[in-house]
Amino acid sequence: MDRLKECCWIIGLLICVACNSSSQTLSGPSPGPSPVAPTFSILVFSKTAGFRHDSIPAGITAIRQQGSARGFSVDASEVANAFTDESLAKYKAVVFLSTTGDVLNPAQEAAFERFIRRGGGFVGVHSATDTEYDWPFYGALVGAYFAGHPDIQNATVQIEDSAHPAVASLPRAWARRDEWYNFRRNPRGNVTVLATLDERTYTGGTMAPDHPIVWSHTYEGGRSFYTAGGHTQESYSETPFVDHLGRGILWAAGAI
Repeated sequence: MDRLKECCWIIGLLICVACNSSSQTLSGPSPGPSPVAPTFSILVFSKTAGFRHDSIPAGITAIRQQGSARGFSVDASEVANAFTDESLAKYKAVVFLSTTGDVLNPAQEAAFERFIRRGGGFVGVHSATDTEYDWPFYGALVGAYFAGHPDIQNATVQIEDSAHPAVASLPRAWARRDEWYNFRRNPRGNVTVLATLDERTYTGGTMAPDHPIVWSHTYEGGRSFYTAGGHTQESYSETPFVDHLGRGILWAAGAI
């Protein structure tokens, strides 16, 4: 009798273990943080009329992830017809993600100027400074134009204005790997420089001792934020860089 009770107890224990294991398998891994309901929308524009970066799809994915975490929705397009008064009215900010060359016609440029003057935000990423060289409004908005770059390499970015939300969470000396732009002129004096490149930490810089690499400013009623990083696909897997970009978008949109 005691042996029968012992067998029944063992069988019951095995059933409990099996049921618990099945329940864990069915339920799957614990879910990650819940998405934040979007409170505004942005347009990510990535049309290219010159060099095309293969990191653009990774950039769009990273910005969508930032939107899910930070409360904004993302429309991504390479169609310049999105630049009308009616279409742009849906957005708080427009991101030029590694655009190159002449990407808008005069009517589209005029619509974008009106968007900025109504308080819209602009975010330029990497080769946004290699875009629209013959459009003075855009040149002033983006802050500077691309002049050239050395090979991809490691360098140290020095955070200059740690009070700005786009760089507040970054280390004061931020070491990372990217393609480092030189610019035709130093934008300091026309923008608020948020970070500079330490040209002693890499080769090929032409702007020492003052090489701005991240900046922001207000222009004609709107906010403009530019970061020169983002050439490589790996950039958009780097949490500090992606958070930096997400916070820059929030600032340009007037959300922080």
